[in-house]
Amino acid sequence: MGPLAGIKVLDLSRVLAGPWASQIFADLGAEVVKIERPGAGDDTRAWGPPFAENGLSAYFCAANRGKKSVTVDMAAPEGLAIIRRLAEEADVVLENFKVGGLKKLGLDHESLRALNPRLVYCSITGFGQTGPYAPRAGYDFLMQGMGWLMSVTGVPEGEPMKAGVAVVDVFTGLYASTAVLAALVERGKSGVGQYIDLALFDVQIATMANQISSYLISGEQPKRLGNAHPSIVPYQVFETQDGHLILAVGNDEQFAKFCRLAGRAELAVDVRFAKNPDRVRNRAELVPVLEEILRLRTTRAWCEGLEETGVPGGPINSFADLDDDRQVRARGIFNDLGGGVRAVANPMRFERTPVDDRRQPPQLGADTDAVLEALGISPDELTALRHKGVV
Repeated sequence: MGPLAGIKVLDLSRVLAGPWASQIFADLGAEVVKIERPGAGDDTRAWGPPFAENGLSAYFCAANRGKKSVTVDMAAPEGLAIIRRLAEEADVVLENFKVGGLKKLGLDHESLRALNPRLVYCSITGFGQTGPYAPRAGYDFLMQGMGWLMSVTGVPEGEPMKAGVAVVDVFTGLYASTAVLAALVERGKSGVGQYIDLALFDVQIATMANQISSYLISGEQPKRLGNAHPSIVPYQVFETQDGHLILAVGNDEQFAKFCRLAGRAELAVDVRFAKNPDRVRNRAELVPVLEEILRLRTTRAWCEGLEETGVPGGPINSFADLDDDRQVRARGIFNDLGGGVRAVANPMRFERTPVDDRRQPPQLGADTDAVLEALGISPDELTALRHKGVV
C-alpha cells in the first residue's frame, strides 16, 4: 500500500506537465483515472517513433504508468455527466485546458466543487488564470525562452539554447504534485478542498534559482557561459586525452586536492586562485592552465583519481553508458514493465510504504468499462453509450 492509497485522482490533463504530476500520484498508490478522447486519446500516444512492442509511444510511456484509461467524449452531455459523477467521488482533479475552456462545459473548479466541497482542483496553464497573457497557449519551448532559461543556456558566441528535455513541463508537474499534496494535508484540518492556479511561466522563472537571485540582487544580466558556472570555478566541462570530463570543484579544499592530484600544488596557494571569489575573477587566466593539465590524462584516469581524492568529477554518459552503469544497476533505476516497455523507476524510496512504479501505461480506454460500472452504469447503458460514441 503506497502512501496515497485511498486517494482518487481524476486526470483531465494531457501531454506532459499534468500527466507527470498524476503519474507521481499513481506511483504513490493513488487511483488515477485518466480521461481521454475516444479513438485518439492523449496527444502523446501518437508522438513517435519510437513505439514499444505493445504499440504505446515512448513519450506516452514516460508519463502515464499505473493509470486507468477511460475514454469519454466531453462534447456529449452524457460524457459530461460521467465526468461530473467521477468528480463527485474524487479527491483531486488535474486539468490543463486553456483558461475558461472547462467553464463552458461546467467542469471548472467552481462547478465541480459545488458537487464535491472536499475536491482539490489544480489547473495548469501556460501563463496562469490572471494577467494579460492568460489567454495565450503555453508550450515548454516558449517558456524556456520567455522565462529567461535560454538567455543563460548555450555558449557565449552561439545562439541561446533550450534544455534537451522539456524541463518546464517536468518542473511544473513536480510543483503541481507538491501543491496538491499540501492542499490534501490542509483539507485534513479544514475539511474542505481548494483551487490551485499553476502556470508554466511562473514555474520557469521560479526555477531560475541562483541565476534570478543574482540578477535581483546585482541588477546585472548573467551571461551565457556554456558549461561553466557563474559563481564557482572550476565547475565545467574539460577536454581530456580521449574525451571529456566534468570537474565540479565546490570549495577551496577540493581545489587544493585537485591541484595536488594534478601535480600542480602551487596553483592552490597562488593568490589569484586560492579562494573561489579570486578564481571567479581570474577565470580567464586559470581555465586555460587547467585545460592543458586535463588533456594529459584519459577521462577514466581522471575519474579514478578524483574519486580517490574526494574531488567531485565524472564522465558525460550516454544512455547506453547508464544501462551498463554499476550504480544504476545497484539502485534498480530501470524497470522492465513488459510489452517492450522499459521505464525509469520513481526516485522516491519509502521505508514502509513503497511506490508502485512497475505497472504498465494503459492502452486507450482499457479501463472504461470497469470504472464506469463501478459508478453504477449498467452493461446495457455502456453498450448504448458506446453505440453513440460517448465512450
